[in-house]
Amino acid sequence: MRTIDPKLKALLEYGPLVVFFVAFLLLKEHTITLMGTDYSGVVGATLVFVPVLVLCTAAQWALTGTLSVMQMLTLVLVVVFGGLSIWLNDPRFFKMKPTIIYAIFAGLLALGLALGRNWLELVMNAALPLTHRGWRLLTIRLIWFFVALAALNEVLRRATDPGGFMGLVLSDQAWVNFKTFGILAATFLFFIANGPLFARHALPRDGD
Repeated sequence: MRTIDPKLKALLEYGPLVVFFVAFLLLKEHTITLMGTDYSGVVGATLVFVPVLVLCTAAQWALTGTLSVMQMLTLVLVVVFGGLSIWLNDPRFFKMKPTIIYAIFAGLLALGLALGRNWLELVMNAALPLTHRGWRLLTIRLIWFFVALAALNEVLRRATDPGGFMGLVLSDQAWVNFKTFGILAATFLFFIANGPLFARHALPRDGD
C-alpha cells in the first residue's frame, strides 16, 4: 500500500460528497435535460455525484494500490442505487443507499462476533492497537451505531415522500443535509464519545 498526502486523500474521500451537496443546491429549483428526460433535485445531483465518486475512487486506487472494504461496498451501492434513481428518475432508490449500507455493516460485524471472528479487529488492529475486550466493546457499539444510522435514514427518507411518514414531513433539503453533514458529525461524535474506551484498552505500540 502506497501512502498519499493526507489533504489529497481527504479531497478524494469527501470531495464527491461536497459535489453532491453543491449540485443539489444548484438544481433543487431547476432542471437539467438529458436525452429528453428532465432531472431535478436529488436525482440531478445524483447524476453528477455518481461519476465523480467513480473517478475519485479510481484515482485513490491508482495512487495507493488498495481500497478498503467500505470504499468498495459504498462504490457498488452508489452505482447500483444511484443508477436506478437516474434510470427510473426516482430519488427513492438513492435515498435507500445509506439505510442498506449501514444495515450491511451492522450485519457483517454482528456475524463476525457470532462466528468468534472480530473482523474490525483484524482489519484495524495494526493501526489502532487495543485489547481483545476493547475491540469487542467497540464492535458492539459500532453495530448499534450503524443500526441507529440505518433506522434514522429510513425515517428521514420516508418523511421526504409525498405525504410524509407517521406525521413527519420533510423536504429533500433536510435529507441532503443529513447525508452530507449529519452522518459525518454523528460519526465524529461517536468516536469522541468512545475516547475513554480507547484510553482504557489501548495497547502500547512497538517502542512505546
